[in-house]
Amino acid sequence: MLNNAPITVPRLLIVDDDLDIRNLLGRFLTQHGFDVALANGGKELFQHLQRQTFDVIILDLMMPEEDGLSLCKKIRLDSNIPIIMLPAIGEEVDRIVGLEMGADDYLPKPFNPRELLARIKAILRRRQIVDSAPQEDMIFSSSSSIVYSFCGWTLHYATRQLLSPDNTEVSLSGGEFDLLFALVTHPNHVLSRDQLLDLTKNRQAGPFDRSIDIQISRLRRKIDDDSKKPSVIKTVRGGGYIFTCTVKKIEHKT
Repeated sequence: MLNNAPITVPRLLIVDDDLDIRNLLGRFLTQHGFDVALANGGKELFQHLQRQTFDVIILDLMMPEEDGLSLCKKIRLDSNIPIIMLPAIGEEVDRIVGLEMGADDYLPKPFNPRELLARIKAILRRRQIVDSAPQEDMIFSSSSSIVYSFCGWTLHYATRQLLSPDNTEVSLSGGEFDLLFALVTHPNHVLSRDQLLDLTKNRQAGPFDRSIDIQISRLRRKIDDDSKKPSVIKTVRGGGYIFTCTVKKIEHKT
């Protein structure tokens, strides 16, 4: 039997005040099978968001009217859409603040567009969005009907929701969800930063990469009773991090 279901084409929004970079990235990503919209700053960004939904936002950091950090913070007020920040090379403070504001990943300028393509595909792979690029098939998880229960918390894979012990939904960015999912599915195992980056972003840490540490800190503030003396996600000196809760996996049959 033929499957006539329409193919879902991932939709990207590129926000950059540099016309040449914006158009270059737009053409490149369109050629690789994506539906791409362009914005030259915050005003056009939010106009696009009002009209349609997007699977990933590629957000430049340095823009004259309103910078990417401020825009990222505004987006995170009511949306968990994945954000890849584009800071200038060497601006470590900006990268850290970007992650604190809720960005999922960053790629310092200048960069090879193929590296950005790989970062986008890694995010889409984790979010189970169909990639229509013809040259690379993506592998998706079959865990969509599984719920994970730990220390009174509940993590729903299909809806990417985290419920607190009192059944209140706790907002997670895409990067935070992916990191928590990696920890929950490897409980009581020490995971290094490289292992966590490989599990969540399909890449290894660079010499100054602090993205995992920052997102661990954000998660602790949300799920640990005392983020300064964490009991759920503990630091292992020289090793990485360990998720200490007992995890119960519940599979819902359909």
